[in-house]
Amino acid sequence: MFTGIIEELGTVSKINTNSQSLEMTILAKNILKDIKLGDSIAVNGVCLTVTSFNDKQFSVDVMPETYKATSLAKVKSGDMINLESSLRFNGKLGGHFVTGHVDDIGVIEEITPVDNAINYKIRINKDLIKYCIYKGSIAIDGTSLTIFGVGDNWLTIALIPHTVKNSVIGCKKVGDIVNVECDMLGKYVLNLAKANQALATTSITKDTLTINGFI
Repeated sequence: MFTGIIEELGTVSKINTNSQSLEMTILAKNILKDIKLGDSIAVNGVCLTVTSFNDKQFSVDVMPETYKATSLAKVKSGDMINLESSLRFNGKLGGHFVTGHVDDIGVIEEITPVDNAINYKIRINKDLIKYCIYKGSIAIDGTSLTIFGVGDNWLTIALIPHTVKNSVIGCKKVGDIVNVECDMLGKYVLNLAKANQALATTSITKDTLTINGFI
């Protein structure tokens, strides 16, 4: 579990790529201070497990399902990436609950400066729009951001200068892809609402119970 508040920008130092998976080594600093084997690290919003580390870098494996479903398949040696350690419940929760389980890949369609902010219009799978609400939360490449506009298959977020400087999305341009994770609380609420609706439309009568052997 993560918060979507990026701790630092790491740099990919090495990638070993297979046909449907890869091993990635990442140069970092802050993340390494209390790292342990088996720790979960959010890499561009993808929850990955630390398989080895030293005082300068750590390595993770990207399995086939993650390789196919996220932007990590496109990452190259030398690229900067967002890094966040897993949530500690004795600290501040500055963003929102982020699982690191990416829903889909989005595409940046427009980048528009507005005063001290930069607006990004991102095209996403239309099936995910039901989880997106105006001024709700969403994780883009693992960064917790607020939605300021929603369409049939797109949403708009705004980045302040600090976020532009300290997250990878500030380096991206129109046409680039990003990892998208919708707010899990919205997913649970929608699923519960569907379940309650299904129960409300189910009629149980004496005849139904008799036919099914209950009485």
